[in-house]
Amino acid sequence: MDKLEAKILIVDDDEDVLLAAKLFLKQHIQFVHTEKNPENIPDLIRNDNYDLILLDMNFAPDATSGKEGFHWMNKIVELDPSAVVILITGYGDIELAVQGIKEGATNFLLKPWENKKLLATIKTTLQLKKSKTELEDLRSKQKIILADQDQAYANIIGQSEAMEKVLIDVQKVAVTDANVLILGENGTGKELIARAIHRSSNRKDEVFISVDLGAISESLFESELFGFKKGAFTDAKEDRPGRFEAANKGSIFLDEIGNLSLNLQSKLLSVLQNKKVVRLGTNKEIPIDVRFICATNMPLYQMVNENKFRQDLLYRINTVEVHLPALRERTEDIEPLVEHFLDNYCKKYKIPKKRISPATLTRLQKHTWPGNIRELQHAVERAVIMSESQVLEPQDFFLTQREDDAQDTVSTSNMNLEETEKMLIRKVIDKHGGNISRAAKELGLTRASLYRRIEKYGI
Repeated sequence: MDKLEAKILIVDDDEDVLLAAKLFLKQHIQFVHTEKNPENIPDLIRNDNYDLILLDMNFAPDATSGKEGFHWMNKIVELDPSAVVILITGYGDIELAVQGIKEGATNFLLKPWENKKLLATIKTTLQLKKSKTELEDLRSKQKIILADQDQAYANIIGQSEAMEKVLIDVQKVAVTDANVLILGENGTGKELIARAIHRSSNRKDEVFISVDLGAISESLFESELFGFKKGAFTDAKEDRPGRFEAANKGSIFLDEIGNLSLNLQSKLLSVLQNKKVVRLGTNKEIPIDVRFICATNMPLYQMVNENKFRQDLLYRINTVEVHLPALRERTEDIEPLVEHFLDNYCKKYKIPKKRISPATLTRLQKHTWPGNIRELQHAVERAVIMSESQVLEPQDFFLTQREDDAQDTVSTSNMNLEETEKMLIRKVIDKHGGNISRAAKELGLTRASLYRRIEKYGI
């Protein structure tokens, strides 16, 4: 029979109790240490790690108050806050044992005990400790992951007047619990701003959950955001909380909120109004305490006028609006952004530090950057990888749009049909910051048709 890989300590002034317990438990548990004198408890705790401690409540002859047991239990917890203690008490001292549970003991055991009861209590308590330890480890790992994630979003680079205004707005709204709507084109850094709001808020020590609503299909919306009960649908093999529950006490960032259908908008509105969610397959309402930060690059006010977005939902999410400027509106920030990306990618790819020439900087500042900071970031990464020079020149950057109006006027007189189509597709994709769905819609093509043309022309 395999023994439990655990180390337990039994403290009792009755040597017969200690001997009987040790003889029995050694058959089932790998390490069993016994101690008659409670005065030795501090040294034992300092010198060893016990998974479980069984502690008698009375040591002095005829003592029944349990004071000694409480004293030593408090001492154990003081020396090792994670210690798990089972109190040993007589039948007449159950009230004391219950008091002990309230003061920090994990369980209690009545003596004289049956060996089966003793072993069952120990096994149950060890399993409880294991579960608590795993939960604490998980929480610690989550904090580390979130800290690393936040670090990746920690740098808001911008010295322009437009960005200074954004940062002032962020500081003002962060200390409140108001819902925030972040408006801006694709690639302007909306999630970066959302994380900055969370990090400066009273919820900064709680979780930040990011949800790309544009990537969640209508059929999965409720299961992803509200959660589900086992058996609610074919693949629901276990209970699972949704994103709203996961974000409880923290902040939830709902990106691409303008993509929601009217049906899903009404379901989201219900959560915002009632601060409750109902998992699929149940009728039970679960209260949530969540700060909502939403973002979109779509014209919500125009969509309200066209009956494509609910006005009452807009009023719920835009208590405060933060408008992010496009990169072409903050060209003075291009140089520090390029320096930041150069530093990052040179370190990432273990390449000696590169720099850009004045001519390159001028070209980058003239470019309109339809994909904004995300496009700039990818352009710098590509240049770092592909260029063999330490100084990056204009030809090291592959920019898909002309730098000025004169160059942007492309003559099609010498172009055949395929060349014209290629130019048009590239221009529309640039316009939508690489979003294939929107580009396909504007071109009157299906996504599959557009992908075939992109492959055909090598775009």
